[in-house]
Formats: sequence, C-alpha cells, structure tokens
Amino acid sequence: QVQLVESGGGLVQTGGSLRLTCAASGRTVGNYAMAWFRQAPGKEREFVGGLSLSGRRSIYADSVKGRFDITSDNAKNTVYLQMNSLRSEDTAVYYCAAGRAATMDERAYVYWGQGTQVTVSS
Repeated sequence: QVQLVESGGGLVQTGGSLRLTCAASGRTVGNYAMAWFRQAPGKEREFVGGLSLSGRRSIYADSVKGRFDITSDNAKNTVYLQMNSLRSEDTAVYYCAAGRAATMDERAYVYWGQGTQVTVSS
C-alpha cells in the first residue's frame, strides 16, 4: 500500500515553469513505476509522463516532450514533475500514480493521488 500526495500546483503565466511534487508514504517509490496524468475540464484523463521502476527510463506524451521532466528522489520518497514553457493547454488537474510498469495506460497504475490544479494564464 502506498499513499500519494501531490503539491506545487498553482497559477502561472504562459511560458512560465512549475514543479509538482508527489510525496509517497507507505512503500517507497523505488518499488513502483511512477507516472503523472492530467485531466482538463470536460476532457478525459490523459498520460503526461512516466518513470520506470528502475528510474532509468522515462516516457512522455508528445504534447509535453521536451518541456516536462520527471525525476525521483528515493531518499525523500518523492517524485517530481518539472514543467517548463507552459501553455494554456497544460491547464488541468495533475495526478501522480504508482504502478508496476511505466506505460501510458492508466489501468496499469494502482495507486493515485488526489490531484493538484495547474492553471496557465495567457
């Protein structure tokens, strides 16, 4: 069992940056593949990026590739999502998830956080 709590969301202007934090309790993040998803109003939840169980492989949605970066700090039991060059279309609730494999399919993830709102204003 693992509990995930996201933080770091907020309001930022277009072109700005934010770093989201996912703090885990219970089992360590090193035991799971970790991912970030997001859900905009009126839209389905979508994959943003994932980090393999080893932490050595990351995958990203095409829409964020080159702008977002996922890292982990196993000593702090924390996963981060660094978001740069933010656009209005990045506005969404961002969720942290833990599972057995880094995949774009949300069904692979067992544990989810409650989400943190990111709003990008133009």
